[in-house]
Amino acid sequence: MAPRQTADREGPYVLRDRTRASVFGAIVTKGPIARSEIAQLTGLSQATVTKAVAPMIAAGYVAEQEGSSGGRGRPRVPLHICPERRFAVGVKVTEREAVGVVVDFAGRVVAGGRVRLESPEVPEAVAGVRRLVRQLLAEKPEFRERTFDLGVAVGGAVDLDRKVLRASPILGWQDVPLGTLLEERTGLRTVVENDVNALAVAEQWFGVGVDVPWFAVVTLGAGVGSALVLDGKLMHGARGAAGELGHIVVEPGGRQCRCGNRGCLEAIASEPAILASIAEAGGPSGIDIEAAVGLARAGDAPAFTAFMRAGVALGAGIATLANLVNPARIVLSGEGLVASDLLMGSLRETFAARTLLPADAYELITRPLPDEAWARGAAAVALRDIFTGPLEESPNRPLRGAGSSLTP
Repeated sequence: MAPRQTADREGPYVLRDRTRASVFGAIVTKGPIARSEIAQLTGLSQATVTKAVAPMIAAGYVAEQEGSSGGRGRPRVPLHICPERRFAVGVKVTEREAVGVVVDFAGRVVAGGRVRLESPEVPEAVAGVRRLVRQLLAEKPEFRERTFDLGVAVGGAVDLDRKVLRASPILGWQDVPLGTLLEERTGLRTVVENDVNALAVAEQWFGVGVDVPWFAVVTLGAGVGSALVLDGKLMHGARGAAGELGHIVVEPGGRQCRCGNRGCLEAIASEPAILASIAEAGGPSGIDIEAAVGLARAGDAPAFTAFMRAGVALGAGIATLANLVNPARIVLSGEGLVASDLLMGSLRETFAARTLLPADAYELITRPLPDEAWARGAAAVALRDIFTGPLEESPNRPLRGAGSSLTP
């Protein structure tokens, strides 16, 4: 079923443009905040901020909060988000499961859950996300009544406008109209985003990216991913493939990567690559990453060497990123951080040797985050998307919510 349309009784709806998205983000991350402070934070004029805020207030998404005058002149009137005005669902899809959260309009997680996927095939993934959405929205009546948006985070290059996953080597998907499929099955307006980009949005709004206009997120796990926030803007590139750090070549002629090239960073430093290196060097095969970490910590030579080699490759790859875009902060996350004590020594040493600026010019931090943080980022992307895109009115949706489209 296609997303439903809003009744006229909802009143003026927020026009979608990037200015309002910027203002909304400032209120979410800094509110309560005055219009003058938003102008200083975003670089917009106060008149532009006032114009952008007006329809948000009219739609009930933002409200004024009386405050102190702050000195001479007109009183300072802070703005704040109305958190229960609207909810959104965020889902991270992997080859094994779908992890989801419900967030309020301020981006706070108010419910969560996960469902196992029997296979990484597209129909099973779509059905699994639908089951998860039904499960989450059934937790409270207000979720069903005031949830209209679904954000989906998935590994791979995404065509944002067409809501198509262009290519995902991890999932084995190619040109999948994921957004359209999920809108038909859930009735929710759906935004599809690269999973590491979604995590970067979560960090930009709620984590270590707040007040850091130039930062990068690098994730380690089944693959090696990255996202770039440059001058406060998340980079997508011309075709949605910006930040594919895992597929830069760090060992020419090395092991073949699933993308088809040889010597990619991902072919050396991802969890499957590390396990393959251990087996090729005479270590055990068929083990998982936790067992490999245990072996390396116990002094097993093939395992220890595989992690050291992965750290060197990561240091080289991250140094390339640093030299290209010069972020102030580089955040390492993902399930691969379970081996951070084995990786970080060789990573930092190689990074320091390969960066043009001294290594201490960059803040390199490790930040283990649960899957729910990625899902929260997907939900934040969906909320932000309400205000972005063409300068036209968004489809209005009834306050009845998504219940009818999710019944069996």
